[in-house]
Amino acid sequence: MFAMRPVIPASLCTAVVFEALTVFATHDKTVRAASPWQDDPYDVLVSFAQFTVPMLALAIGLRLLAWRAPGGEDREQQTVRAAVAMTAIITLTLAFEWAALLDGAHEADRNAWTTVLIGGLVVTSALTVAVAVPLLRRLGRRTWRDDWLGDVLYLCQRIPVLRRRATPELAAWVRRHAMGVFVTLSFLAAVGIIGALAVGEQWTDPLLIAWALAIETSSNLVFCVISNAVAGFIARPPRSRVRRRVETAVLVGCIAALVTTAFRDTIWGALGRGALTSVPTLAGLTIGTGVAIFLLTLAVPVGRRHDIRY
Repeated sequence: MFAMRPVIPASLCTAVVFEALTVFATHDKTVRAASPWQDDPYDVLVSFAQFTVPMLALAIGLRLLAWRAPGGEDREQQTVRAAVAMTAIITLTLAFEWAALLDGAHEADRNAWTTVLIGGLVVTSALTVAVAVPLLRRLGRRTWRDDWLGDVLYLCQRIPVLRRRATPELAAWVRRHAMGVFVTLSFLAAVGIIGALAVGEQWTDPLLIAWALAIETSSNLVFCVISNAVAGFIARPPRSRVRRRVETAVLVGCIAALVTTAFRDTIWGALGRGALTSVPTLAGLTIGTGVAIFLLTLAVPVGRRHDIRY
């Protein structure tokens, strides 16, 4: 029987503090107006973390319910790695927030609420460092045999409504179609997020909504694939080199589109085109870059030993 590492619940507490402060800074209009990191490129990562951190925290929290089930060694290693991934996202987001603060972003708009946000940034940074060090010390190699789906079945068997539906056959199907599952979940989550944003911001431009939906889906897909590679949520069966190459090209293209979105104004300004105000131009620049990088990655020959494993 494996005892739970205290650093795991500590990382969850840090995630709760981070999420509470992030939601406070982004959803209250008065507070957001005083935030140094309210604009891109900082806001892209803040928005990404606002969704991904609670998803990882929820997955970790649910897995703690199955902590005493068989397979404790694999469960501990995978849960620690998931906590490392969650803490890494928090750390990178905090680094961007510190960069915005030190760069003097929105300095003219700062007020008492900015002081509150800086205080929260200091507290969250200290908590993150406190949990990151022991987590990294326990970060083992990727050597497990089981995945998180086994624990999902274990928990579902204790819920009468789900007992007949959650079968080993269903888990096997999910493992075989993991990429399709990731894409579907990414799109559905994007529909909810962008739908709420479009209603809240009163968007009426279909192209703007479609662009935001594509970028949000790309962001969610990157999160799903990389976090799965780190923490082993779904154990993927062997795939052909062609399929692996296509999936890698999709992943790299999505990352390129996200990076271009974050730094779009800087990139467009460097091209000497002035301010980027046209939605078609925005979509062409960001999604076009992603498609170009996807095709380039697909075309560049890669040796077998350089294949990306995930």
